[in-house]
Amino acid sequence: MNGAQSLIGTLVRSDVEVCFTNPGTSEMHFVSALDHEPDMRAVLVLFEGVATGAADGYARMSNKPAASLLHLGPGLANGLANLHNAKKARSPVVNIIGDHATYHQLLEAPLTSDVKAFAAPVSQWIKSSPNGAEVGHDTAAAVRAANSNGGQIASLILPADTAWTPAHDYGVYRRPSSPEAPPASAIEKTSALLSNGKKTSILITGQALRARGLEAANRIAAKSGAQIFADTFNARTEQGAGRYGIKRLPYFAEQIVETIAGTEQLIIVGSQSPVSFFAYPDIPNYLVPEGCATYVLATHAENAIAGLEAVAEEIKAPQNPEGKMELVRPDLANGGDIATAVWAAMAHYMPDNSIVVDEAVTSGFASQMFLANAPQHDYLQLTGGSIGIGLPLSLGASIACPDRKVICGHGDGGAMYTLQALWTQERENCDVVNIIFSNRKYMILEMEIMRVGAENVGPKALDMFDLSRPSLDWCQLANGMGVHAMRASSVDEVNQTMAHCMGTKGPHLIEVII
Repeated sequence: MNGAQSLIGTLVRSDVEVCFTNPGTSEMHFVSALDHEPDMRAVLVLFEGVATGAADGYARMSNKPAASLLHLGPGLANGLANLHNAKKARSPVVNIIGDHATYHQLLEAPLTSDVKAFAAPVSQWIKSSPNGAEVGHDTAAAVRAANSNGGQIASLILPADTAWTPAHDYGVYRRPSSPEAPPASAIEKTSALLSNGKKTSILITGQALRARGLEAANRIAAKSGAQIFADTFNARTEQGAGRYGIKRLPYFAEQIVETIAGTEQLIIVGSQSPVSFFAYPDIPNYLVPEGCATYVLATHAENAIAGLEAVAEEIKAPQNPEGKMELVRPDLANGGDIATAVWAAMAHYMPDNSIVVDEAVTSGFASQMFLANAPQHDYLQLTGGSIGIGLPLSLGASIACPDRKVICGHGDGGAMYTLQALWTQERENCDVVNIIFSNRKYMILEMEIMRVGAENVGPKALDMFDLSRPSLDWCQLANGMGVHAMRASSVDEVNQTMAHCMGTKGPHLIEVII
């Protein structure tokens, strides 16, 4: 056995069954080792940002890590943006990063780089194996780290010679203990706060947005009168008919200030005090109302669901309070805004237990108007603000849940960052409907340049947000990667294309002309 075989064998024995990869020369022995482990599924991608984004989507839906296999420092660097998003989502990911052989690193070959330095900003755990004999042990430690602390990014750097030198055995994976419930003191303190008569808001994210957490939060609200909010952007929310809904904090700072105005005490569950997405002149960036006290019921590393349920029991909250969402399949639009018509058609046609990935940005403002009462589904968002995760996230979610329809709403500008994901969706027979909102501009930036107070905004500045000259042809782009594509430039065409793609196994792409 060599180090490469020890790596792949240890991953499989540690319940890591999928590897998203774009390998290079320094990883060839690791690639070869894949043939020795039939239980490892290797998924080829054409860009490292697709690999890391897909690993995030897989982790969100499977509740366990996938591996990414990346080529040296530059390959890792190509995947950093979506590792940033995965870190913010608290997704467990195991990065396997090849490096030059140990004896080659001092020669300053063209691809020599400081791999640890590239990995550090997005990784909670980093290790470079010194030899093949240590690879299995280090691999098991990386998986354990990824599964710890509510989900982390673990980066294991493997010099090429660790792949071909001898290894004696596989690593032994020791699963970390399950997250503990918040301490009794936090339960008691929160319960007391909820009965002191002060206006209270509870801000939740993470695991608390699964169905059990939302039910417990709504029980607490029914008893105490507290307002319940989710973060603006969340890794995964279980929503739809038969579940309790939750209002998310809006995007713009002024809207958040208005939403939680008058709050006297803020209870945080897996989240943090709300801040603005960016700093703006003359607008607050720390958005907790003046004089409002903040308290933490559960950190991201604690069992937030158990904490909410314990508080609900402590305050004797009612079981099964009113407020579960009823199933409403909206009528198809027959006119009006075409972007809004997309969300109506999605809710009209979507199968039960779908997965919705939302990176629609400005075209997504109407999403919850229709999805809140749609059939039960999981709702995945862009957590770290680095655009270009929607298509890879959909790929990873589909690999994790091959029997579920995945629906991705994506702005055209952000989708260009990682459009290569379409090729892998086709290669892996993923059942994904990719909806590209084609307004041929970075619309959000047109809004932001005015908000930040930039002066004398003229045609040259606005041209930096324009995606015409030439206009992107998403149908041709998709067809070039083997994906079936349709274009909708009217509400009627939206309804027709959605009916076809929702009723036919994908992948598909619908280009919606805004």
